[in-house]
Amino acid sequence: METAIHREVTDLMKYMFASDIHGSAWACRKLLETFDASGAERLILLGDILYHGPRNDLPREYDPKRVLAMLNGYKDKIYAVRGNCDSEVDQMVLEFPMMADYALLVLNGKTIYATHGHIYNETSRPPMQPGDALVFGHIHLPAARTMGENYLLNPGSVSLPKNGYPPSYGMLDGEWFTVSDFDGGEICRIRL
Repeated sequence: METAIHREVTDLMKYMFASDIHGSAWACRKLLETFDASGAERLILLGDILYHGPRNDLPREYDPKRVLAMLNGYKDKIYAVRGNCDSEVDQMVLEFPMMADYALLVLNGKTIYATHGHIYNETSRPPMQPGDALVFGHIHLPAARTMGENYLLNPGSVSLPKNGYPPSYGMLDGEWFTVSDFDGGEICRIRL
């Protein structure tokens, strides 16, 4: 019999979102350093963790074995979903679940549909209620905006950003979702 753990939360918490590490030890190291300094409760990985994929160039310091060792050290702080470059072999070496196509999270009182973005995204949305947020990676472009009665959030990519953006991550801090670069620069922000 499964039991649910209920925790009363009086203060809103911080949650970090990241996508598309693609086996970059440099990006993973920067991500974990930023996570440690942030005071975030959990790190939510939106897929494409170890493999660079056939359409991408090799990312900076491509070393999937180092990435998995670094992430496994944080296994009790990570929620993760599967990206289109992730496989069952990746799950065999990662010590946290990462094979689900999506996760429904209730963070700071807000329902968040977390996914990689290759199945559900801006043009192929999952069923959502007004006020819910869709957070995904996959396209390597940061976003924090409304989409009808919902929110569209994308932390960008920590390793292979596109369209001239720097490597980036997202942070849900209370009611605010902010996408930032690793130098502390704010790229976009929205109040949920």
